[in-house]
Amino acid sequence: MKNILAAVILCLTAWSVVPAFAEIPAEPLVTVNINNASAAEIAETLNGIGLAKAEAIVAYREENGGFESVDQLTVVKGIGPATIDKNRERIALQ
Repeated sequence: MKNILAAVILCLTAWSVVPAFAEIPAEPLVTVNINNASAAEIAETLNGIGLAKAEAIVAYREENGGFESVDQLTVVKGIGPATIDKNRERIALQ
């Protein structure tokens, strides 16, 4: 009987804790427009992009015009598909 009562109390305790974790608000996703942001803004917002790569993005944009797709970033030296994939939701074109 004590074991059943302990199991019931344990279950009720676990169920009361779950909603507390579920209600933690997620951090808002910050985006950056790679067609008009500064190198500092790009470097600050995108994961795996430091100031040097961000400056390369801006230089490419100034020489060739704006990016038409997120995947076009692969033409910038040092930026590959993996970097784009982990930042895809953070990159805006408009």
